[in-house]
Amino acid sequence: MAILVSGGAGYIGSHMVLELLDRGEKVVVLDDLSTGFWWAVPQEATLVRGDMGDQALVERTIAEHGITEIAHFAARIVVPDSVSDPLGYYLNNTVKTRALLESAVRGGVKHVIFSSTAAVYGEPPVSPVPEEIALNPINPYGRSKLMSEWMLGDVARAHGLTYVALRYFNVAGADPRGRSGQSSANATHLIKVASQAALGQRAGLDIFGTDYATPDGTCVRDYIHVTDLARAHLAALDHLRAGGENLTLNCGYGRGYSVKEVVEVVKQVSGVDFPVRLSPRRDGDPAALVAKADRIRSELGWQPEHDDLTEIVTQALAWEESLRKRNAS
Repeated sequence: MAILVSGGAGYIGSHMVLELLDRGEKVVVLDDLSTGFWWAVPQEATLVRGDMGDQALVERTIAEHGITEIAHFAARIVVPDSVSDPLGYYLNNTVKTRALLESAVRGGVKHVIFSSTAAVYGEPPVSPVPEEIALNPINPYGRSKLMSEWMLGDVARAHGLTYVALRYFNVAGADPRGRSGQSSANATHLIKVASQAALGQRAGLDIFGTDYATPDGTCVRDYIHVTDLARAHLAALDHLRAGGENLTLNCGYGRGYSVKEVVEVVKQVSGVDFPVRLSPRRDGDPAALVAKADRIRSELGWQPEHDDLTEIVTQALAWEESLRKRNAS
């Protein structure tokens, strides 16, 4: 019995791989390394380099390694890019997910954990946002993920596999033991960008939009530590293995921070007063996204251990330092 982690060389997927290996699971990573890194995959895992839409490769991998479960992380995730390149996002996030699911059905995979997003909610009328609210994504990224949620539900009903879809809010931080983190040089995650600015790797930071209907005019987000998120996937895996029902759950802490608040924490932790530029809004950015996060606790017994913005920023900065040394060597 083995679990296939698509996108396991990327940011969130690599943390899932670490958590699985830490408890003795057999792990196979499928990644085309377009945004992931081979060195992010520990030697204890098997790395298969390839595209999740390559059905012959995926089906061969399932058969050769005895794959019984898939944790599906591989996706394109940058909201403004999805607005400018919708076809690319529908291809990668929706069409290739459809191919992966067909391969899973053919290979007899029992369980799927799907990496979804709070972007499926669009501009929600309430905050915190519950799972049962009407879904109205406002950008191609959110729509591409919602289509995949629909497909997953239909496939489960038709073919008997079970799934948990986890709707991420804003993922941040790095492995507390320093083994992995957000490694893409051009990543758009706020804490990543602010950390790079604090370390002099960027000339500064842009705040996109200061006229939102929020307390300080900047966007508000619910930031979840990447290790807590990976452990939510472990809890989902255990739920499915125990015969649990299909679930769609928010992954967040239920508390939001504005862009300005996050920037100030990065400045305080780093001790660097880096330049901040006030820029116009970006297309596709909702004003506020904060999770109603009680259901994941009650359904999966998940309890966060790193629910602290200062800790998240501290570990993100430490990862940037180690990444800079790796890239310089």
